[in-house]
Amino acid sequence: MTGLRWGILAPGGIAHAFAKDLRTADLDLVAVGSRRPDAAEAFAAEFQIPRAHGSYEDLVADPEVDIVYVASPHSHHRDHALLALEAGKHVLIEKPVTLDAGEAAEIQDLARSKGLLAMEAMWTRYLPHMIRIRELVADGALGDVRAVIADHTQSLPTDPAHRLNALELGGGALLDLGIYPVSFAWDILGPMEEIRAVGRLAETGADTEAVISSTHTAGGVSSLITSSRAAGPNIAHIVGTRARIDIDAVWYTPTSFRVTATDGTLLEEYVSDVPGRGMQFQALAAEEIIAAGRTDSDLLAFGESVAIMHALDSIRAQLGVAYPQER
Repeated sequence: MTGLRWGILAPGGIAHAFAKDLRTADLDLVAVGSRRPDAAEAFAAEFQIPRAHGSYEDLVADPEVDIVYVASPHSHHRDHALLALEAGKHVLIEKPVTLDAGEAAEIQDLARSKGLLAMEAMWTRYLPHMIRIRELVADGALGDVRAVIADHTQSLPTDPAHRLNALELGGGALLDLGIYPVSFAWDILGPMEEIRAVGRLAETGADTEAVISSTHTAGGVSSLITSSRAAGPNIAHIVGTRARIDIDAVWYTPTSFRVTATDGTLLEEYVSDVPGRGMQFQALAAEEIIAAGRTDSDLLAFGESVAIMHALDSIRAQLGVAYPQER
């Protein structure tokens, strides 16, 4: 325990999952803020949070809050992260960190100038099974990693007014779901270089499916699929010259994997044993970073989050998706 005090901005669905895992880890959740006072009060009552604020401005001004978890729709992440940083608060920003790379760079610049932590809440990177996978890759257990294959596909609401389908809210499968396999491939193979993407759009202009192929700086290739209209296996594979890793469903949550040699020999089997959903690990990492006097994550530096947004910008351009508020 570092004594860091958490505030949650926007008590929606993802904020509920995060708050449950903060409580699982016995971290100090002291405040919540919403544009609707009744929503803040209900959330505070549900999670035994001492202070409920009826505006985001009041939340970030709370002297008892050290770090703000930004859980609003990603169309508003830039404004809400900047609001908290200007108030002197560290920020953990739900993924995707912003709508585009330009917005992410603004957050990075302000956090640097203030000497504060800005960190993308790509919680998968901090899960124990992903830490073990990175160890195996780094130790050469797979040999030369040649390919990453992953999907994130779900059957989600088709209502045109729903957040996932509304362009003004940053709707589309890519930013909501596809960022998981994109960030995963980036983590294992390094930055994307040559990117090719095709997909389908909804009647609103938001993307519903995308297939993304890319080369990477580490020499391998990735093949990634996302959809918001159909649920696939949600598994992932890392393929090397000596062995491969097969990650079970749902690969981006606490799960199991196997390491299999090219001759079929089972080299290792890993089974996750994680309390809750697993979102507490990113919060614990943020606390450790701040306690150590640092302002960036070693597992996902904010500069990498900005670079991933550049890649997502390129993919969206190939799909023909543009948001009306983009600068």
